[in-house]
Amino acid sequence: MNDKPVALVTGANQGIGFQVAKELVAHGFTVCIGSRNFERGEAAAQTIDGDAQAIQLDVTDQASITAAAERIRNEFGRLDVLINNAGISNTTRNSDMTIEEYAKLTRPSNVSLDEVRTIWETNVFGVLAVYQAMLPLLREAPAARIVNVSSSVGSLTLNSNPNFPFRPIFGPGYAASKTALNAITVAIAIELEATRIKVNAVSPGFIKTNLNNYAGSGTLEEGAREPVRLALLGPEGPTGTFTSWENETIPW
Repeated sequence: MNDKPVALVTGANQGIGFQVAKELVAHGFTVCIGSRNFERGEAAAQTIDGDAQAIQLDVTDQASITAAAERIRNEFGRLDVLINNAGISNTTRNSDMTIEEYAKLTRPSNVSLDEVRTIWETNVFGVLAVYQAMLPLLREAPAARIVNVSSSVGSLTLNSNPNFPFRPIFGPGYAASKTALNAITVAIAIELEATRIKVNAVSPGFIKTNLNNYAGSGTLEEGAREPVRLALLGPEGPTGTFTSWENETIPW
């Protein structure tokens, strides 16, 4: 068995997930690079200087999730950190369409239910499925950490404020999926509050990634800071929080 702490980052073959994996490796972790496409995950892992290993993981496929959990158990015997990072923002927006244009096509009155279901399958149900599969492994760690990568655009409190700049794009798809993810984060934190497992949600910020067609303004390094901080929380660290860098609380 591996003596180093073990982390699993879903959706880690690119973007913020990749940067988080890279930084956790630098902190002495063995990191499992979760990727729907194993070859892409393997290519990403090979660019990281340290102990990074690709693992095939499609968060919408129960068989894939089960196989990933079995592999982690067989190779490491436990899981110290779970970063639920995998997420999608849409299935229909083309590269020439702005976020505002896409938002107009996905109002509650006209959004495709198939679009909503597909987004929620990854961003909500995928997180819950991975949590359920990995929880026995997290319980084997001395003090595990779960970090759910959310977004401030899912905050009901912020979206209730007419002055919130992202309020016009709030809709049943991506934004509401993050609202649901926040609710699941609170539910998991409540379930585990009597244990040494800490559960927190994080908004990495508007980071330039494939998720937003690279329309973001922040760097990957900036987006990874808060997830990594939460992954490395000590025994006195909080649980059940929703924050952005550095420990700035976001209202649910």
